[in-house]
Amino acid sequence: MKTFGVTIHSTGRYLPENSVYNETLTQWMDTSDEWINKRTGIKKRHLSTGQDTSDLCIEASKKALDKSDVDSSQIGLIIVATMTPDSQSPSVASKVQAALKANNAVAFDLSAACSGFIYGLSVAEKMLRHMTFPYALVIGGEVMSKTLDWNDRKTAVLFGDGAGAVLLKREADAEAFIAEDLHTDGEKGDALVSGEQDVNNPLCVSQEKNGYLTMDGRAIFNFVTKTIPKSINLVLENSHTELQDVDYLLLHQANARIIEIVSKKLGSPLSKFPMNIQDYGNTSAASLPILLDELIEDNTIRLGSGQKIVLSAFGGGLTWGTLLIKI
Repeated sequence: MKTFGVTIHSTGRYLPENSVYNETLTQWMDTSDEWINKRTGIKKRHLSTGQDTSDLCIEASKKALDKSDVDSSQIGLIIVATMTPDSQSPSVASKVQAALKANNAVAFDLSAACSGFIYGLSVAEKMLRHMTFPYALVIGGEVMSKTLDWNDRKTAVLFGDGAGAVLLKREADAEAFIAEDLHTDGEKGDALVSGEQDVNNPLCVSQEKNGYLTMDGRAIFNFVTKTIPKSINLVLENSHTELQDVDYLLLHQANARIIEIVSKKLGSPLSKFPMNIQDYGNTSAASLPILLDELIEDNTIRLGSGQKIVLSAFGGGLTWGTLLIKI
């Protein structure tokens, strides 16, 4: 009897055309290029000038499909990880399904903030093993710019917009997804809040919440630099994998200083931790698939090579998770 696993078949990304450098932000807030770059490693970000999350996700998905020999009718599952959906209903994934004419696909959104792509891969890998159709799309897409108070330099300078997509394939005897470690700590959820809505009906008085993203940056920084090294080590230990046998460690692109600290705590060279935060800022659930697609495009990571990579992310919830995958 055959056993089925799941592999990464192709990837794609899409960024809005408009690049906004740190210097531009000084036109409407009290900040500077030096202040932003020193604290975060960010030099610029891409911001939407009207495209919503579904638009970015559709374009990233088309690019992933263009790199494959797959017709959209072969896709059985579409998961969009996002904290900035166009609307509560219909889902972003439903809009992607319609645009791609992927009529056989079950489609839904998943909300786990910046950890969403990791969660989405974990869910899709398990579902796809038991589905009729052999392909699944997992997309991380965000228009973070619509959640921000653009007078608040503590948050507005950090984020950007974009989307990345991964096309998964079910294959006999595949062993690409080796190990995972996923967590949530809801007691620390107030450290990052976005999109709050009032209960507003004839029986209660609205509190007039503005819905802007708020974040306790120091609390999250301390939390991440403690939990992510532990999560990575646990995945390696559970899979009987030595750190030196991992080719690359792809961390959520939230802050270059966090990545540097994780590198030091693990005792692994920073050269194994690719970064693109300087060009895109924090794109939340989109950051890992965008980075992965770039690395595949420039041949740093080669599909079918057998390279081992770690994917690790952290975000609101608070949520965090790590995957060990053989490419």
